[in-house]
Amino acid sequence: HEREHDREVSELAAKHAEEMEKLRAELKEQQRHLLDELQQQMAATHRAEQEQAQLQSQTLHSLELEALRLTLNNMHTSQLELTQSNLRKEKETALMELREMLNDKRAQEVAILQSRHQLEWERIKEQCLKEKEDL
Repeated sequence: HEREHDREVSELAAKHAEEMEKLRAELKEQQRHLLDELQQQMAATHRAEQEQAQLQSQTLHSLELEALRLTLNNMHTSQLELTQSNLRKEKETALMELREMLNDKRAQEVAILQSRHQLEWERIKEQCLKEKEDL
């Protein structure tokens, strides 16, 4: 009876050891599976974070470029306005100088014409007096 008991204990111990080994193998498989899932999740999270960071970087870069474009546009507009103002002033100055020059020339021509008119009038007057004397 004692041998049978020892054999049963031995069988139970072997069965227990076998079940323990089986459970260890299952546990190892579950751990490996969970570890693989965790690594995949971490890799996916890492990729998502990288994509988000890249998107933020691109957005920031786009905003910086837009700000630079607006600044350059404003500078260009200011430069154009300044150039237009300078050209307007130069045009006004040139027109005033031309007007003065034309007025001076007109005054000279009027003086010359008055002088010729006066000489012609005196010549005609003398001719009239001469014709009176002749008559």
